[in-house]
Amino acid sequence: MRIIREGHLYQLTFLPRFFPVNCYLVEEDDSLTLIDAALPYSAKKILKAAKKINKPITRILLTHAHDDHVGALDKIKQLLPDVPVHISSRDARLMSGDITLDPNEPDTPIRGGVPKNLKTRADILLQNGDQIGSLIAIASPGHTPGSMAYFDTRSRTLIAGDAFQTRGGMAVTGQLRPLFPFPAMATWNKETALQSAHKLLEYNPSLLAVGHGKMLKQPEKAITHAITKAKLNIEHI
Repeated sequence: MRIIREGHLYQLTFLPRFFPVNCYLVEEDDSLTLIDAALPYSAKKILKAAKKINKPITRILLTHAHDDHVGALDKIKQLLPDVPVHISSRDARLMSGDITLDPNEPDTPIRGGVPKNLKTRADILLQNGDQIGSLIAIASPGHTPGSMAYFDTRSRTLIAGDAFQTRGGMAVTGQLRPLFPFPAMATWNKETALQSAHKLLEYNPSLLAVGHGKMLKQPEKAITHAITKAKLNIEHI
């Protein structure tokens, strides 16, 4: 595991050379918020990182319910049974393996590693604009129908899950990067993802933190370029 700190944010990276998977610890005055739960073997290392910071994890936020973002969730909940799990009301259904679509959603299949044996269920269902500690929940569907990003109001840090990737090249989710194609392959709807990318850019983040790849400081130019390229790719399909 690799740990990189940027202000209130700690990026924990697993399998950094092959299939890098990030989760995050957000530091509050007297506690930590865990964003995503990485891979099945990650639980002890996540808790060890929290112990080094010397603050308790008091909440778990999920950006979405793919396997590589909930992998250690069951184990963490066993060890921290009183810590509530937050996820969007829409992606809560994916936690139980439900991949049905709502009538008003684009009719493209939900892709990626939707959990089949996850025991943990959400304690708190999030809506767009909910505030959790220093974080604001931002609905950012596209990668999954209920994907959420989290914006730290203190530092303008955007923890975007798989709405973007930086591994293999900066991209809006759904746009194929040959050096790291997996987020694109696991994306539900490209057009919806592009709409969410525009929405996230409006928050003018000072730091972008994603599920796969390095953090990016002052990311406005890179996000804008990725949006332009995604729009052109979609228009030429």
